[in-house]
Amino acid sequence: MSAVPSTRTVARTGLALFSAAALALSLASPAAAATGTRTITDGGTTYNLSLTAPNTATATGQNITVTGSGYNPGQGVYVSLCVVDGAQGANKPSPCLGGQDESGTTGASHWVSSLGGGLPNTSPFGAGGTFSVQIHVKADLGGGNVCGDTVECAIVTRADHTDTNDRKYDVHAPIDFV
Repeated sequence: MSAVPSTRTVARTGLALFSAAALALSLASPAAAATGTRTITDGGTTYNLSLTAPNTATATGQNITVTGSGYNPGQGVYVSLCVVDGAQGANKPSPCLGGQDESGTTGASHWVSSLGGGLPNTSPFGAGGTFSVQIHVKADLGGGNVCGDTVECAIVTRADHTDTNDRKYDVHAPIDFV
């Protein structure tokens, strides 16, 4: 038997090293994401809000995962793609893709609330005011509102119907459509 490795062994070793390096690189640099953050005080308690979503999506539509942390479990929020105008909390994000979607047919919004449950596209907050939800987004919101063309859009949270005029929970994560 020869002490020189065969070409096949060298090729396998090279492929294994290349695969390990590619895996390490992909784990070290996750897919691009946009994060919106905001610190608010509500009822004497300070919340460090963080909202993360992909920074690009397909213009014709796709499902995306949106995560949040630091939210007040006592105040429900809607998660959706909305038209934004100005800084977080300056103006109510509106209109939003899918509107209220109470029937849950579009998947364009999600209600995160400790009160929720049993309704389509709803879930409770996790520990520490966290959530991870899926929503469907597309560039054309209808009514002449096209993200990146006629209006500026972002993935947002905003206070739910229990306090719809409260702008404290407005957090924007910018998104572009390709």
